[in-house]
Amino acid sequence: MENNKCDDKRFSRYIEILEDFDAEHRFRTIPADRSDSLSIDLTSNDYLGIGANREMFNTDFNDLYPKASFSSSASRLLSRLQTHHDNLEQMLGRLYGKEVILFNSGYHANVGTIQALNIPGTVFLCDKLIHASMIDGLSLSGAEYRRWRHNDLSSLEKLLQKYSDKERCIVVVESIYSMDGDETPLRELVLLKHRYPNMILYVDEAHAFGVRGNKGLGISEEYNLIEDVDILIGTFGKATASSGAFVATNPILRHFLINCARSFIFSTAIPPVNMAWTTHILHYIVKMNREREHLMRISARFRKGIEEITGERNVSTSQIVPLILGDAKKALHLSARLSTRGIDTLPIRRPTVPEGSERIRFSLSAALSESQIEHILNIIREELNDF
Repeated sequence: MENNKCDDKRFSRYIEILEDFDAEHRFRTIPADRSDSLSIDLTSNDYLGIGANREMFNTDFNDLYPKASFSSSASRLLSRLQTHHDNLEQMLGRLYGKEVILFNSGYHANVGTIQALNIPGTVFLCDKLIHASMIDGLSLSGAEYRRWRHNDLSSLEKLLQKYSDKERCIVVVESIYSMDGDETPLRELVLLKHRYPNMILYVDEAHAFGVRGNKGLGISEEYNLIEDVDILIGTFGKATASSGAFVATNPILRHFLINCARSFIFSTAIPPVNMAWTTHILHYIVKMNREREHLMRISARFRKGIEEITGERNVSTSQIVPLILGDAKKALHLSARLSTRGIDTLPIRRPTVPEGSERIRFSLSAALSESQIEHILNIIREELNDF
């Protein structure tokens, strides 16, 4: 940590906290821009390689959307500029067979939706590993919630039985979990929903949107369960190489969110040009089955390679593959070593993951070749042998 000496007592405690972070090897800084580097990027969530190959998709964008503004200049409820937002909502609505409302980010979508849904008679039942944005929505709204053991449906069912007298039990999960890369047991969750009439199923598809399903609509599409998911969250900042997010739900809840979700009501709407770009890219994504199949293939090979290197089972079933090191200093060291060898990775430390599960998280992209996967695995093997 850089020298941050300060004689002003008002800020001294902040400095002490930062110094504690540094001593625990979890002081964070914003990485330098390496976009011009020839290194292999395993840090971003550009799962389909669209961001890395933007020019392939950019050829006719300006001709198709010449008037798309770079600012909405007002919240969605006040802005005059609605065309590109409406077009994207309608396109997603047709794909999902649901009503759709746009948010500025996945964080905004989760915080605002959960906050709005917290009305009397509601309890939230949350997988223990849900994203921080969902936890923040619960905390900020003062919601009543209980957490169940990760992917343990017997733990969830005990809570459903306990709260069977509640008007609503909203079960909150991610379809693919962002740190371990494993999946929620969605089929079994749907079966539970049919047995407990007060259960509402809330699924965040952030890391599956664009990647899974015949049209890239996520795990719910892959398992033909879109109709059974009551509230589905998707984001555009990952596989779509854009920004923003959406909620796909029923007409009642869409109207409810427009009227009650504070992150929707009080945020300047995302710029129309972003919505036009997302619509443009979505026309490609629904047809990118070859890229999705390639990503699944190289992800399976990479997971197997990590298992061979560590001698331990890897819980991932997706393009997110963790290498658990269990120590923040080791994670920092390995990340630095990989960087010197042309592989960009970042260490994941607490509070993002629990103490003792510090790791390198590899985010794979369809832009990677099979030979690159083997190259990366060989370098990881060599570096770990030197630990």
